[in-house]
Amino acid sequence: MNKLGEKSLKTLEYYEILEKLAGQAASQAAKKKCRALRPLDDHEQAELWLQQTTDAKDLMVRQGSPAFGGIREVGAILSRADRGGTLNPRELLAVASLLQTARRALLYDAEHENKTTLTPIFGLLSGNRDLEESITTAIISEEEIADGASPELLSIRRELRRVSGKVRETLNRMISGERSKYLQENIITQRNGRFVVPVKVEHRGDVPGLVHDTSSTGATVFVEPQQVVEINNQIKVLEGREENEIERILAELSSRVSMYKGAIEQDYDALTTLDFIFARAKLSFDMNACAPVLVEDGSRCKLLRARHPLLDKDKAVPIDIAIGYDYDTLVITGPNTGGKTVSLKTLGLLSLMAASGLHIPANEQSEIGLFEHVYADIGDEQSIEQSLSTFSAHMKTIVSIMDCCGQGDLVLFDELGAGTDPVEGAALAVAVIGYARQMGACVAATTHYAELKTFALTTDGVENASCEFDVKSLQPTYRLLTGIPGKSNAFAIAARLGLQPTIIERAKEQVSTEDARFEDVLAELERERRRVEQMKEEAQRMRSAAQSERDKMRAERDAAEDRVDKMMESARGQADNILKNARMTAETVFDELETLKKKAQKKNADQNLAAAKAALRGVITQTENEQRRGIQKRVVEADEVRPVQKGDRVRLLNVGGVIATVLAPADRDGGVQVQAGPMKMTVKENELRLVEEKKNAPKPKPQPRRDAPRRELNIRSAESEVDVRGMSAEEALFEVDNFLSRAIMAGLPSVTVIHGKGTGVLRTAVQQHLRKNKRVKSVRSGVYGEGEQGVTIVELR
Repeated sequence: MNKLGEKSLKTLEYYEILEKLAGQAASQAAKKKCRALRPLDDHEQAELWLQQTTDAKDLMVRQGSPAFGGIREVGAILSRADRGGTLNPRELLAVASLLQTARRALLYDAEHENKTTLTPIFGLLSGNRDLEESITTAIISEEEIADGASPELLSIRRELRRVSGKVRETLNRMISGERSKYLQENIITQRNGRFVVPVKVEHRGDVPGLVHDTSSTGATVFVEPQQVVEINNQIKVLEGREENEIERILAELSSRVSMYKGAIEQDYDALTTLDFIFARAKLSFDMNACAPVLVEDGSRCKLLRARHPLLDKDKAVPIDIAIGYDYDTLVITGPNTGGKTVSLKTLGLLSLMAASGLHIPANEQSEIGLFEHVYADIGDEQSIEQSLSTFSAHMKTIVSIMDCCGQGDLVLFDELGAGTDPVEGAALAVAVIGYARQMGACVAATTHYAELKTFALTTDGVENASCEFDVKSLQPTYRLLTGIPGKSNAFAIAARLGLQPTIIERAKEQVSTEDARFEDVLAELERERRRVEQMKEEAQRMRSAAQSERDKMRAERDAAEDRVDKMMESARGQADNILKNARMTAETVFDELETLKKKAQKKNADQNLAAAKAALRGVITQTENEQRRGIQKRVVEADEVRPVQKGDRVRLLNVGGVIATVLAPADRDGGVQVQAGPMKMTVKENELRLVEEKKNAPKPKPQPRRDAPRRELNIRSAESEVDVRGMSAEEALFEVDNFLSRAIMAGLPSVTVIHGKGTGVLRTAVQQHLRKNKRVKSVRSGVYGEGEQGVTIVELR
């Protein structure tokens, strides 16, 4: 970026945004990245950075922010280890802290399954838990090595504690014995790493030993008694061994760090990049910002409800501002302190932020293209040292901009042409804008000159805009109105502030007729704009009323649907009760059949009994399915219809409403012989009801091939899979039993049970139950293409 571009970044307060961004980062390396951030000129890269910010923000919403406080600068540490140097405890702990942060970041990434633009960066992390734990286990702090760092160190320190205890024990006997009268104090201390006692100088000869030190007053000498000299020597030897062992441990850990130098460096780079990205996401939360639409054409920008990011987000008035669509130049007019300069800075700063991968405080439908350069001449840069007036300072910057601006640039001028003769300044301003447009740049300029308002009204591609001002309250509203030139309102403001009317009238006489007519036109435009806004507000009010009425109708409709759902739920509950009764009746019949089985003498009694069970369960399941599908059948009362005849379909009232076929009419005792599946029974005529079903067009029965065995027909007509998803384990097992009975009778070689993946509880219950069935040959979960863990494949014998 050239020098003028860097100056424009400062003018537009871009560096203040970078400082806010750096405040969101945890590591010093990420803070440097934040402060070094510059707008991109590559559309694809800028879009990637914006998406990274968005993805990080989404992850923070779902999982919170990952912790990057453990990132430490390890470049110099790794270099020294790589050269064979021994790292000190502080440096090794820094490496361990980095590895721990990498491991936690990997756990954070593992919490979500969806891939994002951050996935490749997380994928660069490796961590090294073994090395991390080796360091943290061996090193307690920067000053302390753990006893358990090695067996040898543990042994040395145990011996040290034993010998030190022996010294203290010997000296304690001395200071509490007869010689205590020779001591200045009855204490044990150390000098030069050796245990000594403070002896009065006049009794130096009464305590044999070595003198290691003298007090500042000379009244006390610190003597190592002869009895402990040898013991202190042992302590010194042990301390030397301890120091050597610690040095060996540190050297070994340093060697392991050197071994993983490349992976650790990669972890450091990935973590600082992630810290930088999540800092952008945190800044987005702080500014209540979002990602704009990044358009391919870099010569346009449309900001909707945009706020300057350095203003209080609760007080700043949002503006809509656009350039590069129907016009490439925007002339903003209006009174002082009305928000013209803020509008100009907002346009430039938000364009720079989007190009830097930062979210902007604007509506998410805002569109921003990547301008090649953004040049700004904003503020008063007069200089006494350089003898520059306001006009001269501005002109110096404008000259530099005119030398550099070109196709795809955005040029921002504040008070263009101000600081000199109004006529010449206005003419110069028109010429500067015209030249910048000719070079292909988009231009936005603020001004008070009426000539520039006229220029915008009469020139294609140039549009007026104004900052609204409430004359009644003498307060700016800070709203930006595109398409309408603004008034200076100087006379109205002066009158409201109390300037004498005669002075104001004389001032109005000084204004040319043409200028006065122009101001009248602006006033009329302002009145028309307010009238149109009132009409829009009325239309919005009516639209809101219609929306409210529509919402009310929807609520009533939803309430009616809820009532219907409750009625249906009640009906389903009643149906479930009927089915439960049917199951209970079936179990009673099964018990009776078991009793009959014991008395049966036929060779195939077991087979017939299993078939009877399967048939009855199949009939119950059929009844349940018919009930669930809502198939309605009309039961005709006995006193309203003819007596039952052979072939009629009847409902058995005492067997849970099972449907059966009449084999013979009622006998003298009122008993009717019926058949339910393969099971035949005799029931009382008053215990059944004739069933008339809705008649459908008869379906042609499929004709089997003459050479096809009957078993094939059964296979074709039977279902080969059952779906028990959503059922409890008890319901599912009952359904599976019924299904297997039908499959076995149909001669199917294998069937499929669909139970879904879920928590795996239902799958386990089904498979364990199936393995206990003697008619089941094998049970396995599905493979790829069959439904995997969501289904169970059952082979039948």
